[in-house]
Amino acid sequence: MAAHSPTTLPPALDADSAVFSTLHLNDIRYYVAGPEDAAPLVLIHSINAAPSAFEMKPLFDHYRTTRRVYVPELPGFGGSDRSDRPYTPELYANAIVAFLVNVVKQRADVMAFSLSSEFLARAALVSPEWFNRLVMLSPTGFNRRGLPTGRTGRALHRFFTLPGLGEGLYNLLTVRPSIRYFLRSSYVGEPPAELIDYAYLTAHQPGARHAPYYFLSGQLFTTDVMNLIYAKIEQPVLAIYDRDAHVSFETLPNFLLGHRNWRATRVSPTLGIPQWERPYETISAVDAFWHEMPGSPN
Repeated sequence: MAAHSPTTLPPALDADSAVFSTLHLNDIRYYVAGPEDAAPLVLIHSINAAPSAFEMKPLFDHYRTTRRVYVPELPGFGGSDRSDRPYTPELYANAIVAFLVNVVKQRADVMAFSLSSEFLARAALVSPEWFNRLVMLSPTGFNRRGLPTGRTGRALHRFFTLPGLGEGLYNLLTVRPSIRYFLRSSYVGEPPAELIDYAYLTAHQPGARHAPYYFLSGQLFTTDVMNLIYAKIEQPVLAIYDRDAHVSFETLPNFLLGHRNWRATRVSPTLGIPQWERPYETISAVDAFWHEMPGSPN
């Protein structure tokens, strides 16, 4: 596979990696492993100040023995292009579709973590023919709390990008004590040192602050995503949840009553990173869902 090292960031996963690009997307790095003739599975990391494919490592390591597993790093993160450009929900949804079309080249099961669940749903709504069964780990969009959008979000983004100020704020958020603090708030027990270490490394690459500014200003969230997008997708969907320091799931039970293609499994005790906190329980929930819902063999 083609080598591509735009940064000094070490590999997030012990696997082959490559990059792809399109007319509208700059380089996107991805990792791949598993039998070439096995059913494809795509894993998508979250969005925060320091995400990467490393967030999906427990799932990648487990499923690579039986599935052809792909983990792309979304624009602005990991080993992918981190240029100073607008980052939007549409960009990320388009990147997911483009990845399936250009790299996977067939319909796939897809798992997404946290806010990326919104991008996955948007992608599956726009191009349903590429998506088989969807799994969302601690998905956003099921709480009643409002988030800054529109004019407020743009104003916040201008604030974050003021010379010196925004960079200083980003640096404050991505020092090791801050990363450890945020991970502790999302983890039952002590988060693994390797999770902290890689988050620190990926947050200190050239251009690392550009995409997080859009996240911090609320511009990557979709207002009323539950009704505008989640409610309209037709693929089988599993939401895995418990408690989360940053989002809640208060509207999920009623939503499930009206959407027969959706399932939800509570993996407890977890605080927002179930694939690391309770990997075996998370995998068991996913496997049970795949067994229940029709789709490609696993």
